[in-house]
Amino acid sequence: MITDRSTGYRNQILSSLPKHELRALEPHLVAVDLPRRFVLSQSLHKNAFGYFLESGLASVVVILENGNTVEVGVVGFEGMVGSPILLGTESIPCQTFMLMAGSGYRIKASVLKEQFEDSPQLRRMLMRYFQLHLVQASQTAACNRLHEVEERMARWLLICKDRVDSEDISLTHEFLAQMLGSRRSSVTIAAGALQRAGLIDYSRGHVRILDIEGLEKSACECFRAIHNEQARLGLLPAVLSPSYAEQTLEMPQHSLERNSHPRVFPI
Repeated sequence: MITDRSTGYRNQILSSLPKHELRALEPHLVAVDLPRRFVLSQSLHKNAFGYFLESGLASVVVILENGNTVEVGVVGFEGMVGSPILLGTESIPCQTFMLMAGSGYRIKASVLKEQFEDSPQLRRMLMRYFQLHLVQASQTAACNRLHEVEERMARWLLICKDRVDSEDISLTHEFLAQMLGSRRSSVTIAAGALQRAGLIDYSRGHVRILDIEGLEKSACECFRAIHNEQARLGLLPAVLSPSYAEQTLEMPQHSLERNSHPRVFPI
């Protein structure tokens, strides 16, 4: 269902904008329904539109020559789709499609670029989002290489929860295996273990998180790294991360002290 903007925005970028920037942007935002499997950004194709999601979940995947896909990120109401428009690169070798149906706002690429250049807060929040997306892709790469399927599944479910603000996640078993880059049999075993532990309820095409704290304990460190960065950058609703509600982007003093002199990478 198309979102009614009169009730305000759920999208964390749009909701952060001052009134004068919204007044300039809103005439160009077209409310759209985003059905499951709808392609928001085609691999190696010029982006004609940018999208700000209000609900639902988009998956960013790399499609290999043999047709296999591996997920490198997810997008929900914390961000937007169409980064090549603003980076001046026109396209990217990844495809972004709706994994869970939702709604959002579409904007022409040329207009989005103009607004990005003319609106300081919009530019600031989009740059923060680009960093978050880079962190997510980096942690996903490390996670897929080093962590067990059960840990990765717990991480993925929690990351999705942060982006849809719901304990209910609709997806098929095949999709879940593709998103985790694992065999379906391995996903079945991992889902069964999490369900037996009382952390999730998993049935055909649907996952419900039953125990968030327990699932966080089962997840690898990658979830905490992404979640904490999302909160630090102001792209996570305070209700999902109250400890970050009053924090700024200043680096902790102990981090400044630790990084105040050149270091050699330990390899």
